[in-house]
Amino acid sequence: MILFPAIDLKDGSCVRLLRGAMEQATVFNASPADQARRFQAAGCEWIHVVDLNGAFAGRPVNADAVTAILGAVAIPVQLGGGIRDLATIDMWLGKGVRRVILGTVALRDPALVKDACRRYPGRVAVGIDAREGFVAVEGWAETSRITALDLALRFEDAGVAAIIHTDIDRDGAMAGPNVAATAALAERLTTPLIVSGGVSSLDDLRAIREAAVPGIAGVISGRALYDGRIDLAQGLAVLKGQG
Repeated sequence: MILFPAIDLKDGSCVRLLRGAMEQATVFNASPADQARRFQAAGCEWIHVVDLNGAFAGRPVNADAVTAILGAVAIPVQLGGGIRDLATIDMWLGKGVRRVILGTVALRDPALVKDACRRYPGRVAVGIDAREGFVAVEGWAETSRITALDLALRFEDAGVAAIIHTDIDRDGAMAGPNVAATAALAERLTTPLIVSGGVSSLDDLRAIREAAVPGIAGVISGRALYDGRIDLAQGLAVLKGQG
C-alpha cells in the first residue's frame, strides 16, 4: 500500500485547507518544489499534487509551481485540479506528470474520461470527492445528487488507473478517516481505490491497512505529515506492513 504525501497548491504555495474551505488555508511551505524534494528524500514513492485555484477556475492556475515540482523530483507525480479537457491532459502528461486526476469532468463529461483512458492507458485517475456520500464538484463548491459509488461504477470498464476517494467532511479536520465507508466502497469496485481525507495518525494508517480490503491501493495524507502527527518514515513502514 502506497503512502501519497499531498501538496495542495494555492497562490503558488503549499497549503492545507480545512474541509475544503479556501478561506481556511494554512501555508506550510512557500516553495512547493522544496517540499517535493523533502518527500522524495524521505523515501516516498509518489507525490499527490492538487491545484486548488485551478479546481475553482476550471483551468490550470498554479502551473509554474507544478512545473517546478516536476523538475525537482524523479519520483512520479499525480496531479488534479482544473483538468477539464483533453488539451490540458495532453499538456500535463507531456510535461512529465505521471497520472492526471479527473474530478469535476468525471461527473460532467464521463465520455471525456473514457477517451483519455484509451489515449493514455494507466495514466488517468478519477477523483471522487464526497460530502455525506454525495459527489462534490467545482472545487467542492457544489454538491450533486450522485453518490460516490454510483459515479465510481460508471468507470469500472473504462481502464481508470485508480479511484481517489476523498471524504470532504474529514479532510484537514484531523478526525480520522471513515474506514468503514471506504472499505465498503472498495469492496464494490475492481478499480484500485486510494483513500483521502482525515488521516491524522499512525493508528489511522494501521486501521486502513488492517481493514484488509485488497482494493485499497494507497492512502493520501497532508496536514498530519506537515504538523508532525504522522512521522513520514513510520507511516511508510506501517503501510508496507512493517510497523
